[in-house]
Amino acid sequence: MKGERCFAPKCAMIKKPYPPGSQGKKRRRGVLSEYGIQLKEKQKLRKIYNIREAQLRRYFGEAAKVRGVVTDILLAKLETRMDNIIFRLGIAESRAKARQIVGHGHILLNDKKIDIPSINVKKGDVVRIKKSSLAKPLFKDLEVRLKKYNPPAWLSLDKKDFFAAVLRTPAKEDVGSNIDFQMIVEYYSR
Repeated sequence: MKGERCFAPKCAMIKKPYPPGSQGKKRRRGVLSEYGIQLKEKQKLRKIYNIREAQLRRYFGEAAKVRGVVTDILLAKLETRMDNIIFRLGIAESRAKARQIVGHGHILLNDKKIDIPSINVKKGDVVRIKKSSLAKPLFKDLEVRLKKYNPPAWLSLDKKDFFAAVLRTPAKEDVGSNIDFQMIVEYYSR
């Protein structure tokens, strides 16, 4: 597996920490402009949350219309997506896998089957895995994984019955990401 190999000294990025090709070593690294920094932060956010540009633009537009701090509202909108909730609960190892789990209809939101990963959950919503889906190989070692996992403070997880509740809206302190949301707000505000 590639992931394990990159922790060893034989990892390609350790042996050659420059891009491939004859021009790889000569790559010019200039100072990024303010726009470049903003763009980089936006792209980082898109990659982390696995969303398209149109989705992020829509989330920003919704956050800008609501009264309050735009950065906090944008963060809350991204964190309360169903695929992100499944990832934060430890049910899936990645947001991409969480998106697939939701898309295949393995999740119930308030006892209703959903298959749209971008659905936003609210305070008090209950998320659970369908009983019929628990027998699938996808969830075979879930109980073992969840024993070691502690979900964020804004989510409560019942590790035996595999259901969770949203206790409150997430704050910046709960997420602890290294993204500068202010740069993203400035990018979309131009």
